[in-house]
Amino acid sequence: MIDFQNNIGAWIVLLITVAVSLLTLFANPAILNKCVLRPYEVWRGRHFDTLYLSGFVHGSMGHLLVNMFSFYFFAFALEKHIGTSAFVIGYLIAIIFSSLPSLYLHRNDMNYATLGASGGVSAVIFAHVIFYPTHTIYMMPLPIPIPAWLYAIGYLAYSFYAGRRSGGRINHDAHFAGALFGVLWILAIEPSAFSTLAAKLFN
Repeated sequence: MIDFQNNIGAWIVLLITVAVSLLTLFANPAILNKCVLRPYEVWRGRHFDTLYLSGFVHGSMGHLLVNMFSFYFFAFALEKHIGTSAFVIGYLIAIIFSSLPSLYLHRNDMNYATLGASGGVSAVIFAHVIFYPTHTIYMMPLPIPIPAWLYAIGYLAYSFYAGRRSGGRINHDAHFAGALFGVLWILAIEPSAFSTLAAKLFN
């Protein structure tokens, strides 16, 4: 059961992301184009705000649903464990951090553009796994529980596969940077969690 009092940060992030994504997808696509991250522009000192705005918009309903489904199942327990301030600040930093590889790699590509909450969501998933590796979720239509650690691996595996196909404006490389940040995030605020994780996995 979700505790609204201790999950206000996750609810705010989820609702804002859904609302802004739906607005830009169906009501005002012009706003979407203003939020998209274009490394060529940012590298030349323009549109720095897209480093975080791009994390609140999505290119399709499928893109939005996958990210928010993942966020929903991992963010609430994480926020409850680390606190609202640490959760919100960490999530916002994760969005920016996860964009840095693409920002550098595509700095001279005038046509490259990307968007989506994938980096932030990936950080949430991997931060969650450090605390709750055996937590399970159900993915329809599969009627079997999926451990959090296995879902995290599958999330990255799909990102690797999709990234090789280079479809749409989804920044698949951000998944990997986000996963790295998720680990660094917990290392910074609660390093003892790693010894606890090792005990859970190997004892």
